[in-house]
Amino acid sequence: MQFSGHSKRLILLAEDDIDDQELLENAFSEIDPTWQLVCIPNGRKFVKYLESIEDKELPALMILDYNIPELTGVEIVEELNDQSRYLGIPKIIWSTSSSPVFKARSIELGVVDYITKPSDLASFLTIAKYMLSFVKES
Repeated sequence: MQFSGHSKRLILLAEDDIDDQELLENAFSEIDPTWQLVCIPNGRKFVKYLESIEDKELPALMILDYNIPELTGVEIVEELNDQSRYLGIPKIIWSTSSSPVFKARSIELGVVDYITKPSDLASFLTIAKYMLSFVKES
């Protein structure tokens, strides 16, 4: 599935682990430095940020940590699914857990994929490229 019609080159990341933020940011930058990654380390603040921006500023992609403070990635998706302005934005849940239950719940809510966080640096680049495959270039 590919989507279009959202902000220039913005990826919104809900992630509280600084190392994962930096590794993913470096991977996207290496793929294409015009991508801007905005990291928000808290689920409630992530939703509030989205609510505060105009439609034209919405991200092209959302990456949500499954276990993030205040609202989990799944809880964020549940909230966003109630609002039509977010339905066309691809959402990816990622986690250190490879739990089939977590994955099934995430997919059931309509995320484009559930990805287990890589344990080695080289895999971040591969995963970032895969994540970008859900964004249609305008």
